[in-house]
Amino acid sequence: MKKNIILILLICPLLAFSQVNKLFRQANKTTNLTEKIELYTQIIELEPKNLDAYFYRGLAKNDLGDYSGAIVDYSKIIVLQPDADTYYNRGNSRYNLKNYVGAQEDYENAYKLDPNFIDALYSLGCVKFDLGNFEEAIKDFTLVIRAVPTEPKTYFLRAAAYNALEKYPLALNDYSLAILADPSSDSYYNRGVFYLGINYYEKANLDLTTALKLNENNAYAYFYRGTSFLLLGKYNEAILDYNNALRFDSLDFDALLGLALTYYKMNDLNNTKLYFQKAKAIISPEGNAESIDEFKNTYWYQNQYYLFNANFNTMSKL
Repeated sequence: MKKNIILILLICPLLAFSQVNKLFRQANKTTNLTEKIELYTQIIELEPKNLDAYFYRGLAKNDLGDYSGAIVDYSKIIVLQPDADTYYNRGNSRYNLKNYVGAQEDYENAYKLDPNFIDALYSLGCVKFDLGNFEEAIKDFTLVIRAVPTEPKTYFLRAAAYNALEKYPLALNDYSLAILADPSSDSYYNRGVFYLGINYYEKANLDLTTALKLNENNAYAYFYRGTSFLLLGKYNEAILDYNNALRFDSLDFDALLGLALTYYKMNDLNNTKLYFQKAKAIISPEGNAESIDEFKNTYWYQNQYYLFNANFNTMSKL
């Protein structure tokens, strides 16, 4: 009898091990995230300290949008056996919940555990940027660029950080380096928008024109080029570009306001009123957009306030 008991005790762990392997195979095959989570849960019930199951269940929960649940799973691993990947993934889940301070802590820990973990360093720079810590973000992006000098996205982010610090020559240099690394429509578009922001309208227009030659479906490039035409006094060209932007999005209130401003500059008051009213109807369907502050989410309020404010009262009274 005792021998039979021993035999049963020996067989049970083997059966559990076999079942765990089977569940892992099923979880790897399925694309249904809910099913994945259930399978990993079954594994954890059989092996409560199976850290791989917690890790992959955390990934599935994160992909499903259950960021809090993912954090719980990653945290269980970190308590028992912390590693760079788990810190990084928990940082991503925290970031998705806009817990930027917590995300920064996790990305820092991931990078400390693995100094070759460039994705963690890049994410660390991004979260510092979001927290407004631009100087520190620049340091991180610089290290990323040294490791991977051909990735334009990092140049764009470092440029944006320099721009936020009003270090415009350094920002411009990074936008230009991004074009060298990747002479794509997006690269020219980003530098064009930057030029527009620092009032280099001709240069902005040239870059945005290049961006559109490389990708004629860039709706935002039409809007910004239209704005450069407006500011250069080329009103007919501005009207064409704003209308092209509206082809992609008929509810683009910034393009509608651009048309209103352009027609006002041309002394075409009927079209000024038409497009201004269309923009107002989108911004405030209840008809409450009587104050300029109601337009605070527009490009014109945030980036061309002087021009917008100078013409707002007259346009709104038409």
